[in-house]
Amino acid sequence: MRNMDRITNRISIKIIPILCSLIITACAPTVKVEAPQEPITINLNIKLDADIRVKLEEEAKKDIAANPSIF
Repeated sequence: MRNMDRITNRISIKIIPILCSLIITACAPTVKVEAPQEPITINLNIKLDADIRVKLEEEAKKDIAANPSIF
């Protein structure tokens, strides 16, 4: 009988850590990385106003310098 108790004790010592590790990993949250179903849209509302004004101001200065009598 003592021999049987030793065997069950050895088996339980080996099985308990395995069961504990399985339980701990089963409770761990999972992280899923998935591509979105809809395409990603990037809204680029950029004003190009400053560049146009600089060009117009340079052209206006040239026109005024070329024809000072207009203004």
